[in-house]
Amino acid sequence: MTKILTGLQPSGTLHLGNLLGSILPWHGLVNKEVDPEAYLMIVDQHSITVKQDPESLKKQIYELAATLLASGVDYKKHIVFAQSQNPDHAYVGWMFQCLTPMSWLDKMTQFKDKKTKFESYKEAVGTGLYTYPALMAADILLYDVDTVPVGSDQKQHVELTCNIANRFNSQYGQTFKTPRFETSEEATRIYDLQNPTKKMSKSDRDDAGRISLTDPVDVIRKKIMRAVTDNDSLVAFDQVNKPGVSNLLAIFAAVTNRSHDDLVTEYGTQGYGTFKSAVADAVIAYLEPFQLRMNEFLNDKDQMRMILDEGATRANEVSHPKTLEAAAKMGLYVHE
Repeated sequence: MTKILTGLQPSGTLHLGNLLGSILPWHGLVNKEVDPEAYLMIVDQHSITVKQDPESLKKQIYELAATLLASGVDYKKHIVFAQSQNPDHAYVGWMFQCLTPMSWLDKMTQFKDKKTKFESYKEAVGTGLYTYPALMAADILLYDVDTVPVGSDQKQHVELTCNIANRFNSQYGQTFKTPRFETSEEATRIYDLQNPTKKMSKSDRDDAGRISLTDPVDVIRKKIMRAVTDNDSLVAFDQVNKPGVSNLLAIFAAVTNRSHDDLVTEYGTQGYGTFKSAVADAVIAYLEPFQLRMNEFLNDKDQMRMILDEGATRANEVSHPKTLEAAAKMGLYVHE
């Protein structure tokens, strides 16, 4: 059996780029294995490294769970759960914090980037933003997984996880398995509709540039019709000179399973109005059945709680023996 682990953060509403670029390729990764067991973890404890509105966070956790389930995740075979449901993560995360030198954490560029956004970051930023890579290592190492798909921007955290595993194993004996980290660019990279030189983001305050998975039909159409293009009227795939049009072509191709060339042949000289309207129709047709499935889950919170609770129980059955083993090796009190 091949074990695959993925952690997704419930900060902000997921958008079309997340679905096409991360969630659906995850299915491809799992399906190519002969006998896979996948851990799909909603890493809500990572979300609170920056201040969150509690009610919004709860809503986003459910929305993320519904998104995963609507995408076709087999929750009876695979394990879907929220990180905070399994106390082993925080327990081992603390052990790893105590094991991790500050010099390793000082190198993390994400902390450096985020702290520059606050003038008095030492008062404004919680220590969790500094130490959370140790928790991330616990998330990964608790399950003896074989493969962890990560984005190219997670290279530092991958290296830190390996360093923590090796340091623990060196000091206390072989305990944690270092998995294979599969780093690849997103299969379909979707850019911001208003600034097509940067990726579509769920954290931007202005949502005009993203197509959220919960957007109603009229909003989707309005956002696409207002998407930035250029002063030309020719539909062509040229990411350097025509990034806005190229982005719409990438979206169109992804939701219709057609090639860029095929779409250019059909819409190349019809003008941007006709082209954008066709893109909007295609996106709406693609998302409508997905949104129906997603809303079915969102409207049945009892079923979603049952799925997450059962997933957390199964996750804990795997992680807890590893937690006890690691704690005993460090000399902590463990009831035997």
